[in-house]
Amino acid sequence: MSDKLKNPDLPVAVIGAGPVGLAAAAELIHRQIPVIVLEAGDHVGENIRQWGHVRMFSPWRYNISRAARTLLEPTGWQAPEAESVPTGAELLSAYLDPLAKAPMIHAVLRLQARVLAVTRFGLDKVRTAGRGDQPFLLRMVRNGSEADILARAVIDCSGAFTRPNPGGAHGIAARGEAELAGNIRYAMPDVAASGRVRYAGKRVAVLGSGHSAIGVLLDLLALKRLDPRTEIIWLSRRTDLHLAFGGGAADALPARGALGSRLKEAVDGGAIAVVHPFALDEISRQNNALRLSGTDGRQIITDELVIATGFRPDLAMLGEIRLDLDPALECPRALAPLIDPNVHSCGTVRPHGARELGQPEPGFYLAGMKSYGRAPTFLLATGYEQVRSIVADIAGDHVAAARVELELPQTGVCSTNLAAKLAAEASSCCGGPPKTNTSACCVKDEDAKVAGKTGCGCESKPAAPLAALPKPAACCG
Repeated sequence: MSDKLKNPDLPVAVIGAGPVGLAAAAELIHRQIPVIVLEAGDHVGENIRQWGHVRMFSPWRYNISRAARTLLEPTGWQAPEAESVPTGAELLSAYLDPLAKAPMIHAVLRLQARVLAVTRFGLDKVRTAGRGDQPFLLRMVRNGSEADILARAVIDCSGAFTRPNPGGAHGIAARGEAELAGNIRYAMPDVAASGRVRYAGKRVAVLGSGHSAIGVLLDLLALKRLDPRTEIIWLSRRTDLHLAFGGGAADALPARGALGSRLKEAVDGGAIAVVHPFALDEISRQNNALRLSGTDGRQIITDELVIATGFRPDLAMLGEIRLDLDPALECPRALAPLIDPNVHSCGTVRPHGARELGQPEPGFYLAGMKSYGRAPTFLLATGYEQVRSIVADIAGDHVAAARVELELPQTGVCSTNLAAKLAAEASSCCGGPPKTNTSACCVKDEDAKVAGKTGCGCESKPAAPLAALPKPAACCG
């Protein structure tokens, strides 16, 4: 083995220069551990630049890592007001861009450095003997040429934004999705500003039920106020939309709670037409429009489609790393029970760190949004706690690695109680659920129909006049 490989001062390689990757670098600098940050893009926060128009729901006090702050303050940087809520663009201009220019970060940052593969020097994944003694080898491409970097440990903070989930109901792209990509956008396009010409006066369908989909729907609503010809169709795979509406005033992050409240108001008022549950099976062309076919045979005609169904991690570069991932969520196995969306819809999870994020490959860690795999509800503050713990573990400070140093805001509602709570509130306003007539929305509605009337008036207003669409389902407004 060469002297270089024996060198204990090999850096820790951080993949990705987003908020969590730069926080990891700051933690390593704080502990005087050599570090190199590899960023595929031309700037730090490259993924955030794709959604700079979006206002976050967490205020500044949750969005700045403590370690990064210690590097920024000596430069004369002024922290934003703690309780204000930034957009993605403001997160860049007021925090990440200045952090990238801080001398200690600037010295270790390598832009336009796309990591192609991570492995062990001289070993493939099968070889066990002496594995932990060999440094990591990261192969990257920079300025059109391939180069290798050796590292003592690796923290993968490369995110998942570049791999949006497809629109198909089966976990794969719908038939025709690739062919008709010109009329499809993913995640959070700027529909109300740079996309105004594209979407104004058109019929636009949004597929998804998370915060990304809600944000797009609300941006389209703003566009509709400027151009009333704009028609908005919300396609959700969910049978029950109560969870999509969130916790409202019960949410400790008011901006997050307000998203669901504003969406519910728009749906109840008929400004957004709803089709649910809708499982997309095929996309085809109908004249100049798209025909969206569901697995149940229903068809929706729309001019444009936005698919906002979440993200999944890109694991291709980790093919030679020994990983222990949950088979469903593609996140670290120990983390999966804390974030599984089948049983957990809260906006926060218990703080976690090196113990949950470490892998069978000693010295390799997943962190940030990529560590959540296919699960949603990631918060920057969670990522900052992750890398604080991971760096402590790398430094051999296992007491600090196991310690929890973060209190996250509570969402106020979880999947285990939200639907039942909202259903009870809705039915109680009109005497409870119907006793025999399942077409009625409540007892009051049932009694009115028995008396020969059209109903009690509790149902929400009909959706915008789209002949092919059913009326949004609701009870008592």
